[in-house]
Amino acid sequence: MDVRQLEYFLAVVDNGGINRAALALHVAQPSLSQSIRKLESELKTELFHRVGRGLVLAPAGEALVGPARRVLREMDAAQVAVREVRALARGRIDIAALSDMSTDPLSVWVARFRVKYPNIRMRVEERDDLAGVLELVKSGACELGVTMLPLPRGAFASTDVVCQRFVLVLPPGTGDDLPDPVPLEMLDRIPLVMGGRNTANRDYVEKMLRGSGVEPYVAVEVPQRGAVVPIVLSGGGAAIVSMRVAVEAKQRGAVVRDLTPSLCRDIGFVHRIGRLTETATAFLDYSNLLVGQWERAVDQQMAQGHSRIDATSKIVAAMERRNVSAFRDESPVEQVPDDLLPTDL
Repeated sequence: MDVRQLEYFLAVVDNGGINRAALALHVAQPSLSQSIRKLESELKTELFHRVGRGLVLAPAGEALVGPARRVLREMDAAQVAVREVRALARGRIDIAALSDMSTDPLSVWVARFRVKYPNIRMRVEERDDLAGVLELVKSGACELGVTMLPLPRGAFASTDVVCQRFVLVLPPGTGDDLPDPVPLEMLDRIPLVMGGRNTANRDYVEKMLRGSGVEPYVAVEVPQRGAVVPIVLSGGGAAIVSMRVAVEAKQRGAVVRDLTPSLCRDIGFVHRIGRLTETATAFLDYSNLLVGQWERAVDQQMAQGHSRIDATSKIVAAMERRNVSAFRDESPVEQVPDDLLPTDL
């Protein structure tokens, strides 16, 4: 039994006969008759009694009418749902990310995408190492991964998105004796606040410091990434963090210095080789668009004589002002309409 057979069956019922149903469906009468006979054969029962040149519903046919209509309604609903997903009216994206990257830069990309497409749901899974991210993508548990690039050779496609910069964050009122940018070798024996061991950020920072002949002096080790900046602000040590995190610390009074040589690592998306869903493709494209806009804005500010840190601070402040204005006009936290609620809630 297939959907077309059910459509033909109901057309005969609704139009009162084969000939009128064939006209309504724009199909040949013999084809319609053959489809009905095939359906009866598959069900091993008569759906219609042949009375003269007409048809009358048999008991089995009467029993089939209700279920057939429900099936067609469900099919219509499924087609509408698929169209809505393709139009980004609804859908879901599952993303695997290195734990250090879920805050910066992924959190901003996710938030901006949700503002643009408010009926898309998103889930982020964190892992501390590249192998964990790749396993989530390989298994299909997540469609996209956000990690450092380049990848080891394997069955994955990757897209470069941004070079993530790291800078030095110091407690308020300090750093007057340091140049800007600060040479990495000057961080020898400087007490540092670092995240947990075997995480992407810490491994990267330690590797870069050692490459400049500096053995990191870890004064405070804290597994919660969100605790690094508060510890620095309260005098627990200095820290090397991503530019976006540093700018937020600067807004709270921290002193921020660039580093030389600059610390900049390539990060981007990974996914299994093959076609992505429309929703994931849109998220990937939109994230690239946001990064492009960001980099152009930074370049424009730097062309006016601002340092990269000051340029970034100005852009973040401008974005926050725009968000306040936009969210007043259209709140991103209004209740979701009933027809857009997912069925698994």
